[in-house]
Amino acid sequence: MQCRVTEIFYSLQGETRTVGLPTVFVRLTGCPLRCSFCDTEYAFHGGEKMAISDIVEQVGAYKPRYVTVTGGEPLAQKNCPDLLSALCDQGYEVSLETSGALDIANIDPRVVCVMDLKTPASGEQSKNRYQNIEHLKQTDQIKFVICDRNDYDWACQQISIFGLEKCCEILFSPIHGELEPADLAQWIIDDNLPVRMQVQLHKYLWGEEKGR
Repeated sequence: MQCRVTEIFYSLQGETRTVGLPTVFVRLTGCPLRCSFCDTEYAFHGGEKMAISDIVEQVGAYKPRYVTVTGGEPLAQKNCPDLLSALCDQGYEVSLETSGALDIANIDPRVVCVMDLKTPASGEQSKNRYQNIEHLKQTDQIKFVICDRNDYDWACQQISIFGLEKCCEILFSPIHGELEPADLAQWIIDDNLPVRMQVQLHKYLWGEEKGR
């Protein structure tokens, strides 16, 4: 059983609840979306086919506590759920970064799903699979990447419509270099939103360097 892998690397987690913690990233190749703010276009094509056992062995060489499977869109590969389960079997805390456009119903319950809802400015709002919301666990996280005030207002509407604060933790992330983090922070404070604001730590540490 194989997955096509763009890269495997060890770094600090730049986002989510485990931000700042040393993490092994497994970046799978391919994505059916083309978000306007995508910073991993290099993962759309290419990559190397690897047996899941070889991926697990390479990850294990770092002796990690945390492992993130990302992309691209990892779930575009049919064997991704098997990879996630194999990593969980090693005792790691495993997270999946997914666009929210593909079904998460069959993901191993040990996995922390970090699922986007694509905002209007992403250009891919129509790809949101809202049925996924009913499959989110309390340990999961739902993320909104905010480009502007319109995105923010839209995200607030989704929280209200779907009662997202009852599903799991909500993350608001400003687009690096486009939306001032202080502006987003003030909007959240003004509206007393039940969300966690995050910035992309890796962008502040390493800029736009690929693979961080």
